Amino acid sequence: MKKIKLIGLDCDGTLLNDNKELTEYSREVLQRAIAKGIHIVIATGRPLTGIPKEVLSIEGIRYALTSNGARIVDIMENKVISECTMAAKTARKLLHIFSAYDTYKEIFIDGQGYASKEDLERIDEYVDTESMARYVRECREEVENLEELLKEDGIRVDKVHVMFCNQSERMKALAEVRKVEGITTTFAISNNIEVNMLDVDKGQGLLRLGRLLGIKREEIMACGDGMNDLEMLKAAGLGVAMENAMDEVKQAADYITDTNENNGVAKAIEKFALA
Repeated sequence: MKKIKLIGLDCDGTLLNDNKELTEYSREVLQRAIAKGIHIVIATGRPLTGIPKEVLSIEGIRYALTSNGARIVDIMENKVISECTMAAKTARKLLHIFSAYDTYKEIFIDGQGYASKEDLERIDEYVDTESMARYVRECREEVENLEELLKEDGIRVDKVHVMFCNQSERMKALAEVRKVEGITTTFAISNNIEVNMLDVDKGQGLLRLGRLLGIKREEIMACGDGMNDLEMLKAAGLGVAMENAMDEVKQAADYITDTNENNGVAKAIEKFALA
């Protein structure tokens, strides 16, 4: 196996524990990898403003793939390296479909997440843990109406994200959404749908960043747990699934590490990049 030069890390269910926290052990291992010259890249479905400050504050973390790779950001220079966003018209069409169901809806624009006041007030109905509800409340900007926001001139959307209370409704909505041209769908948890522009995924984003940095596929490692991590694990030279990952993600991985609760990312980095 070639020397690892870049590591792409999902946040929720992967780098962060169930309380959405970065453990001290994980922080120390990340710092050791950075000191060795390895690029640590946050590869998340979250918008940039949703990445925890405790992660972004680690000296040496420079790049982030946000909104499933729709936006690649140089954090140090505060500039966008690459973006693949959808037209407001497409986002409005998606919201129209989702509005027919009992859903929590949000859109990501320029690295910021937006949700309606009405949906934010009901967020507890759509998430399993208080830590997830707290994350959403702290990081989303409240607006009166998402569709009105999308009428502003020049708006382009990184991602449309929805969560459902009812699995049957989720599957019906998914069938409708997949008829919309020019988009791709994925999910990170069992009750959500994430919509990006066609061909946007964390795997393509990670490879694109690797090319910009002169790093080959074989020198890239990636860790994840959800279906929105699947293409990233397939694209990387070394794909690592968490023990708590979805079954299809585990099947696609080259290695299965410990859970996110037991510092699985840190253990995998020590095994493959720091040994």
